[in-house]
Amino acid sequence: MDADTEERFVEAMRGWLISLPHDLKILYEAASDENLDNEIRELAVGGIVYVISPTDILSDRSDFASYADDCVILRLTLQRIIKDAGEDAEFLRGRFAEFFDALDGELALCGPAMGELFTWLEQRLGTLRDQQYKGNKVAKYIDSELAEQLYDDGIAFATTYPVDEKRLADKFKKASRVLEVLTRRKLEEDRKQR
Repeated sequence: MDADTEERFVEAMRGWLISLPHDLKILYEAASDENLDNEIRELAVGGIVYVISPTDILSDRSDFASYADDCVILRLTLQRIIKDAGEDAEFLRGRFAEFFDALDGELALCGPAMGELFTWLEQRLGTLRDQQYKGNKVAKYIDSELAEQLYDDGIAFATTYPVDEKRLADKFKKASRVLEVLTRRKLEEDRKQR
């Protein structure tokens, strides 16, 4: 990847890592939006579960790089929600206009910077609705008492989230810092599937 692409990707990813707990709230809004079809809401819940679950594909949650996939999945999920929901998502889009106005452009940085790793993460969107969290299928977290539990778990995630601007300033200057972690995990998954 050329220097300009790397610089823009690192800058975008740094911002995504810092704002992850805040951005997660947008998925919660989508999950609770009764104007959206249940399948769309389940996709939102699947995105939430992916981000807050301590057993996601990258289990070392002390390293900021382990949250890079969460940042990408969150954005891909919200992009899909807006696309698939169409006019039903106008309220959500309007409420978080600044986020959604930048979304497509930001995600466009990922392909050139991440290559096949981005494609690999895009493919994970198809599995989000099939996840289980704390023994329950994603669909059970729509309009039930479990939705409150999921919200509380999101608050706990945000409270203990270990990434901030100060920690990233010295540690995240090259895209390889994130890409190496993702590559290792992809290779592990590929081996398990054989």
